[in-house]
Formats: sequence, C-alpha cells, structure tokens
Amino acid sequence: MTNPLLSHWDTPFALAPFDKISDEDFAPAFAEALETHKAEIAAIADNAAAPTFANTIEAMEAAGSGLDKVLSVFFSVAGADSTPAREALQREFSPKLAAHGAEISANKALFGRIKAVWDARETLDLTEEQQRVLMLTHRGFVRGGAALEGADDTRMKEIKSRLAVLGTDFTQNLLADERDWYMTLAEDDLEGLPGFVVDAARAAGEEKDAGGPVVTLSRSLIVPFLQFSPRRDLREKAFAAWAARGANGGETDNREIAAEILLLRQERAALLGYGSFADYKLETEMAKTPDAVRDLLMAVWEPAKARAEADAAVLTEMMHADGVNGDLAPWDWRYYAEKRRKAEHDLDEAALKPYLQLDRMIEASFACATRLFGLSFEPLDVPLYHEDCRAWDVTRNGAHVAVFIGDYFARGGKRSGAWCSAMRGQAKFPEVQAPVVINVCNFAKGDPALLSYDDARTLFHEFGHALHQMLSNVTYESISGTSVARDFVELPSQLYEHWLEVPEVLAEYATHAETGAPMPEEMLNKVLGAANFDQGFATVEYVASALVDLAFHEGAAPSDPMAKQAEVLAELGMPAAITMRHATPHFAHVFAGDGYSSGYYSYMWSEVMDADAFEAFEEAGGAFDADTAKALETHILSAGGSVEADELYKRFRGRLPDVEALLKGRGLAA
Repeated sequence: MTNPLLSHWDTPFALAPFDKISDEDFAPAFAEALETHKAEIAAIADNAAAPTFANTIEAMEAAGSGLDKVLSVFFSVAGADSTPAREALQREFSPKLAAHGAEISANKALFGRIKAVWDARETLDLTEEQQRVLMLTHRGFVRGGAALEGADDTRMKEIKSRLAVLGTDFTQNLLADERDWYMTLAEDDLEGLPGFVVDAARAAGEEKDAGGPVVTLSRSLIVPFLQFSPRRDLREKAFAAWAARGANGGETDNREIAAEILLLRQERAALLGYGSFADYKLETEMAKTPDAVRDLLMAVWEPAKARAEADAAVLTEMMHADGVNGDLAPWDWRYYAEKRRKAEHDLDEAALKPYLQLDRMIEASFACATRLFGLSFEPLDVPLYHEDCRAWDVTRNGAHVAVFIGDYFARGGKRSGAWCSAMRGQAKFPEVQAPVVINVCNFAKGDPALLSYDDARTLFHEFGHALHQMLSNVTYESISGTSVARDFVELPSQLYEHWLEVPEVLAEYATHAETGAPMPEEMLNKVLGAANFDQGFATVEYVASALVDLAFHEGAAPSDPMAKQAEVLAELGMPAAITMRHATPHFAHVFAGDGYSSGYYSYMWSEVMDADAFEAFEEAGGAFDADTAKALETHILSAGGSVEADELYKRFRGRLPDVEALLKGRGLAA
C-alpha cells in the first residue's frame, strides 16, 4: 500500500489527505523523502555542466518538495495536536534534519557552484527577484558555515545537531509542564468568577477528567482567572505554577538546556568570525546591530516603567482598601487592574465578552480582507487533522487564491500561544502553487465560544500573518510570504490588529451572543477609550523580556542564565509587581529554535512601522482607503522577501518611521 504522505494528493486543492494519514506513516515517509532530497542535492553538486542560475540556484529551489510535503503535515500536527508518539518522532526527526541541513551547507562542491554563479552575477542578466534569491542563497551558505574547513567544519555540524535536539527538548518540557499541571476548584472557589471563566474551567475539568472545574496553564484560562478571582490564595498558587513552567526540577527542567543553548550559539558565532551571537543574528535584520535594538527598547522602557510605577501605586491603594496589607504582588496586578478598568472606564470584561463571539470575529477579519483586498471566503468540507479545525477556499474575482485553515481552541496536546504557518507556500516555480495557510490559537471552548478583547486582537494578528502568506505574489517559494527579516515579519500582523479597533467593524460584528444586538455605542466608546489601558504593565513585561534576550546574546554566554536574567532586571529597576512576559525557562520564542533568538525585540520594531503604516490610511481618508490598501498589498503583502525590508517600507510610505508613532499608539508619549 502506498504511503499517503508520498503519493500524489488527488484531493481538493491538493490538500493533505488527513483522513488517510496515520502516525505510522511519518517515519517511513520521512526516511524516504530525506534520501530523495539528498540525491537531488548530490545531483546538483555533482553536475558536470558549468554552474548557471538555472542548474544550480533554480535546481535547489525545486529540490526537496517531497520532504517539504511530509514535514509540513508532521510539524502542523505535532505542534497543534501532540501525542507521545508524535513527540517521540519529533525527537527522532530533529537531529536528522539538523544533520541534513548541516551536510547541505557544508557541501563544498555545491557551495563552489553557488559561489561561481555569485561571482558571475553581473554578467547573467538576472531579474531583480533572481538577484535577490542568488544573494540570499550565497549569504545563507556563508552564514551556515559553508566556507569553514577541517575541524571548524566538523564542529559546526555538531553544534547544529545538538541545538536541534535541545530546542526540541525545551519545547517538549514546556508542553509537559503546561499539560500536566492543573488546580482543582471547589464550587465555592468559583464565587466571583464571571460565567465565561466558570464555563471554561468546567470544560477544562472535563478534558482532564478531573471530576470538576479546574484552572490550567492555558493562557486563555489562567489570565482571566487571575483577572477575576477574588481568592488571593488561589491566584498566588496559579501564578506560581504559571511562572514556574520549565523550572520545576526533574526531567522537564529547562534551565540547564537554556545555558547549553546559549554557549553553543556563542561558539557558532565565533566560528563564523562574529564577536557575539547577536552580531551574527542581527546582521540580516532591519536593526543590523545590538546597539540599534537597545536604543529602541530603552527609548520605550523609561516612559513605560514610569507609567507602570504610577499604576502600581494606584493598584496598591485599591488592594489596601480591600484590607490586604503589604506590597502589590504579580498575582494581584491583573485582578486590581481589572477592577480599576471597570471603575475608570466602566468596562466590565464579563459584560463585554458576549459581544466578542469567535465566529463573528472570524467573520469580521474576513470582511476587512474583503473590503481591503477583494478576497472572498467560502467554507470547505475537507478532512483536517483535528475535529476543531475549519477550512475556507479563499478567492478573488472567482479565482482561487489560497486555502485558509483555522484551529482556534485550546487543548492538552497543543503548545501554548498562537501562530501562523504555511503548509504550502506560494510560488510560480517550478510550477504555480497556491498557498495553504493555518492559524493556530488557544481560545477557551464554549457554546458559543467567547473571546476577550485580547483574544480578538490575537485572532486579527494571526490573520494578518495569514494575509502576508495568501497575498504573496513572487516566483520563488524561498522568498514568498513571511520569508522576510524577523523584525519586519510582524508588521502585517500587528498592522491588521488596527482594523479590530475601527468603530464601524465593531459596530457590525460585535453582536451579543444571546440577543444578537450590536454592541451599544456607549460600550463601543468605552472599549476604544480603554484600548491603551494598562499599557505600562504590557510594555514593561514585553520590553523586559526583549532586553533579557538581547543581554543573553550580545556578550559572553552566561553560564547561569537565571542569574543573568536577575542581573538585567535589577539593572533596569524592574517593578516588583510585574514579571517578564516570558521568563527564561519558558521563553520558547528564544529557546525552542533560533527564530527569535536575540530577536524578541522585533515585535516592537515592527510596531514602530505598524503605527506609522495605519496613520497612512487615516491620512488618506480612512481605514479602508482603496489606494492605500493597494499600495500595502503591492509593496509589502505581495512582495515577500523579494526586496530588503527597509526598501519595501519606503516604497509603501515614502520614508522610514520613528519611535514617536509607537509611543503615541501606546499612549506613552510625553
């Protein structure tokens, strides 16, 4: 019987036949596809013909499609619907993939051909996009260690392989801590909690077979519990478990893993001739240097810290008025901030939430894309990897553009957070290929499912990433969609969040779950008026994480990352009642892989641009200005990584932005 992962997918839009794929198919499919890709690379490297763009660079673009097919399915289900069997496969695949990548980047014959094409580039009459692909390919090989020889070459392969194992271990340890911990709640422990939190706790208890309601470490449940539970003892217990993820001792402890990762990254950078890993990593980003990153973060840190300290004084007074003496603690902040928000803005999240139905917010995100970019969304009835997933056919003027898949609900086997990935990227070479894009979130289930305002922003954020993938219009997949500088990739996602705050969007799609009535204008005004509420807290917890990440990578790797984290926070004067958004043992952005290592700042770098970019719409006459939307698609959403990020932004806006737009957007401007 043919392995469904290796066969031709005769399905609608050539989607993976999830109903025919079992866990037993992954290992043999991976092994065969890996050998096929090795043979394809060998054929390119050993080609007797003189190196050309077509027989070297384009041949590499075309190679590996079978392996991509297998891995796109596997990593989609491993991240969003993990099982012990899939975790074991991940541990098996990761070092093999790292070794394979290291073999390719260390293939001297292959690099010789790439270098020959690179050296002859001025004579080749290449398009702008081809020049870009050639430059990125050559640069990637050099940065991957292709020019290393002897012992250095061998050591680089060992480092890459070990980092792949450590990244997988870090991720799985974190998932285990998040999956295994829960706090049972007696019926009287539910007092003071709004209905949506009680419903989520009961649903979580059913999933855990706990015999009653529970609080888990899913952000969609623990954050509202910390916001609303009047029981300080239970808040403290829940917060302690949340803060301790990855640092509980035993087999799932991530602290030694983080230390080893940092040492290996430093060694990797040194082998390539860089002073630090941050120097190496930031060279290809918009920021370019650690100093530029620090300048941005510190420009925001001081006003944010001042705001947070002023807010802490107010919240402490509220706590003392409740008869609780002593200092405001991290498990108190969200509870008193929620009470303050209700008092100052008369905005009650429990009253707001019925107006933010998941299905209606999905409709809103689609409707904005229809008005801005002419896209239409029709539900698809196709097999997917989990019963919670949904799919849509995305079209424009009747022509197929993409398949969009949404996987919205939290469950035990899903890693925390929210993300967007392409199971298939857009390309026109070696054949036209429409993207298949997934948004994965961790919202609480309900009937109907209701979102917090923060959840709704997350939904719009991830759909912004999806639009970047779906509207991509380049020739080569290696530069399509979100294949851009890390500090540019968050621009489309963060920019799209702005449309959630457009009054006419909320007026139409924020309708009550029971009555169907639109959100009252008074509540709508309160929502928009409170948009920057508690920005001191939000900015401090984020910037502290970004500065710790930078400190880990811009000098000698710390032998004790937890001590280094404490040192950085002490130097910053971190407010005592606020913790890092992601402390080191659960900082998956930085330690699950290289993606955001010394790059967690990139959300803020992109926010400087997104605040400025939305101003372009407002200056042109409104959020749905057709000419500005067309410029956004032409110069940013469709362009992928075909041009340097700062040049793309200048083509859209005519100039680069400055930090004032961000401070104004967050309500932190002087």
